[in-house]
Amino acid sequence: MTADVRPIAESELPHWLRTVHTGFLTTSPVSDADIAQRAKYSDFSRMLGAFDSDSGRCVAALRSFPQELTVPGGAAVRTSAVSNVGVLPTHRRQGLLTRMMAAEFAAAAARGDALATLIAAEYPIYGRYGFGPATSFVEWEIDVPRTGLDRRLSAPVDGGRIELVDVEELRRVGPGLHERLRAVTPGVVNRDERWWSLATGLEQWSYRPYKDKFHAVYRTAEGEAAGFVVYSADDHWSDAKVPLNTVRVRDLVALTPQAERALWQFLCSIDWVQKVRTGYRAPDDLCPQLLPDPRSARIVSAADFLWVRVLDVVRALGARTYEVPGVLVLEVTDEGGPAAGRYRLDAGAGTCERTSEAADLRLDVAALGSLYLGDTSAARLAALGRVGEERPGAVALADAVFRTARRPWCPDIF
Repeated sequence: MTADVRPIAESELPHWLRTVHTGFLTTSPVSDADIAQRAKYSDFSRMLGAFDSDSGRCVAALRSFPQELTVPGGAAVRTSAVSNVGVLPTHRRQGLLTRMMAAEFAAAAARGDALATLIAAEYPIYGRYGFGPATSFVEWEIDVPRTGLDRRLSAPVDGGRIELVDVEELRRVGPGLHERLRAVTPGVVNRDERWWSLATGLEQWSYRPYKDKFHAVYRTAEGEAAGFVVYSADDHWSDAKVPLNTVRVRDLVALTPQAERALWQFLCSIDWVQKVRTGYRAPDDLCPQLLPDPRSARIVSAADFLWVRVLDVVRALGARTYEVPGVLVLEVTDEGGPAAGRYRLDAGAGTCERTSEAADLRLDVAALGSLYLGDTSAARLAALGRVGEERPGAVALADAVFRTARRPWCPDIF
């Protein structure tokens, strides 16, 4: 079988969407409203399809869109976010994804994107294309009666207050709060107007209807908004008519530890609630230790999350800051890709350049992606055989240089 890999035309969007739905095992039909909404926001030059040469049918799909990723030090790096990747089950193992990825990387390099990002549904796939897991998450379930919190408290102990708000007020304060979080948290990506429209129900997909949620804002004693939470609740009762409800956090942004403490206290004080599911949080989130009994929060899910693919090593490494000064020469392998070469990183000066100096470390581009945001240990990668030390002490220096005091976190699926 041969196939033509190319950007789709607008007239091919319905068929392309059906291919995406099939790849994601979604049987819901693609409505005219879905097609119109997708067309409204689509850059068709960034929507790739593989078309069977015999039938002309779209048999594989990939889309990318512009994104900004916060890196250590607070810089926002322009990335190409990859999404809607799927190959029909009838056309797997024929090299179609490899060809689409190559086309996307070439286009991203031409655009000047330093990185590509994605959320990997399956672990084994994307390392082949140079992506490395760069952030992870943990989800806790809090057993509310066991926390030791005083559920009689009606207001935060710091003099602030919690306000239940409608979706319009969330749309007014939420974007600004998220931008302030993004400015100081490595791993966070930008949320554009369309993100907020979908998150608050102004727009929705026919196959994923919006469900109403509760919204609460934390304000300081001075009245400034410093955090918010979006949550839902089930309606579960025991046979003895005892409420056993679970609150599920859909989004929680806190700019200060005080805001974070107040929001978790609020969630754990809601009447009729026995459990609180935290949603995907940073692995070093404050939540469990904010509770008098941290063991009341048990881990129910933990996994890798945001994957990073370095396209331009010089720009990517030069964009972030480093925990300690030091000079490392990195030999990066990237078979057929743009990142291959030898690079001199001066962590003290915050500069990176190509060099012919002898290498201190050897690693592939996927390992570099894992190191990039500071979550992964170079020493651990070396123990796994993914980083090779050419100069004694280079692995320890890389560990000190790349790691960050707080772990990076990406709160958004895309």
